Amino acid sequence: MTPLLLVFLIFSVMLALMVLRTPIAVAMFLAGASGYCIQAGWSPLTSFLNNQAFARFANYDLSVIPLFLLMGHLATQGGISRALFGFASSVMSRFQGGLAMAAVLASAAFGSICGSSVATAATITSVALPEMRQHGYSGRLATGTLAAGGTLGILIPPSVPLVIYAILAEQNIAKLFAAALVPGILAMLGYLVAIAAYVRLYPGHAPQAADAAHAPAQARWITGIVPIAIVFLVVFGGIYGGFFTPTEGAAVGVAATFVVTLFKRELTAPKLAHCVYATAQGSGMIFLLFLGADLMNAALALTQVPAQLAALITGWQLPPLVVVTGILLFYIVLGSVMDELSMLLLTIPLFFPIVNTLDFGIPHDMAAIWFGIMVLMTIGFGMLAPPVGLNVYIVNSMAKDIPIAESYRGVMPFLVSDAIRMLLLLLFPGITLWLVRFVR
Repeated sequence: MTPLLLVFLIFSVMLALMVLRTPIAVAMFLAGASGYCIQAGWSPLTSFLNNQAFARFANYDLSVIPLFLLMGHLATQGGISRALFGFASSVMSRFQGGLAMAAVLASAAFGSICGSSVATAATITSVALPEMRQHGYSGRLATGTLAAGGTLGILIPPSVPLVIYAILAEQNIAKLFAAALVPGILAMLGYLVAIAAYVRLYPGHAPQAADAAHAPAQARWITGIVPIAIVFLVVFGGIYGGFFTPTEGAAVGVAATFVVTLFKRELTAPKLAHCVYATAQGSGMIFLLFLGADLMNAALALTQVPAQLAALITGWQLPPLVVVTGILLFYIVLGSVMDELSMLLLTIPLFFPIVNTLDFGIPHDMAAIWFGIMVLMTIGFGMLAPPVGLNVYIVNSMAKDIPIAESYRGVMPFLVSDAIRMLLLLLFPGITLWLVRFVR
């Protein structure tokens, strides 16, 4: 069996298992184990698993993942999402489409203490969707806005996918967080502009002045938002100020978020138990994905096809931006069948060595950080784009009276905004890397 045919077989087995609704981690594990065993035998496979499992899970940097997950669950169960949306809606009530804009702002703020796109979309939808429908927003605009706002959960630091990229590419987590901040703010502003343009082009999808009813509650919501702002400033001020590492910052963030939820008096014992259980469940899923991806990538490495592919692409002497654009387009296609964590774990070991050989006119460590942010934005694009769009499905499942075709139409203005932002940051890496130079 030729190496290329074996690679095709490994991916075919993985995709076939996914079609049969096998968990992605298990599908990658079984496909990788089969490919590894065919090439090296059973005994080397068991030896690899014995060594790799310990080497992977003994990595201290991995502890940041359950900590940020717990921080997000505490924020969800502690009523923080309602305070964020209430404050944002009181600020944006003077604008047409203000509630939709408030949902975007609340998603960005919640993403700063959550780190998950799906969790951000689901949490803010549960709070904002009833309010938007009650005030006369169309199902198209409401669900499209909430699905797009959810992607800010992985763009605004902290970001679990960005942590995984940092571990796989051996990059500085704090620098990646700093690099994600400007693109995340640009994404938020782009979504606000998209809403403003949409409600003027299609005035029937949002009320003219109904949002003004939220203005009198502004003082009350400001009181609710202050503790959350303190959490963000303590965590990221401490990280960028050099007082503690990202992992220590995550631990501080969990403690601070827990104190805030106690202050709000909404975190009961059953909710706290749910937070711990959900964190354990999510962490176990991510760690199993790590093991499955490690085995899959080891099987592919034995075929030497990835190395040959890297040498082939380098030999073509294509402009670096053309190579990166091709990789990003591949991520958009792959996003129709895989979630963001699986894509990163499976593809970064393949693509990063290729990107690392290219000359972008900037230091290699800066190029690696810029590439990670571009991949992250492309993943966010894939979470909105048809035919799948995971965020669209999540939001639409919570709005059962709205056809999913309407939700897909609703995300189109935001996809245009995403495309413009991605093109801008692709052509001008300095925008992404501006803040990184201040991080030591």
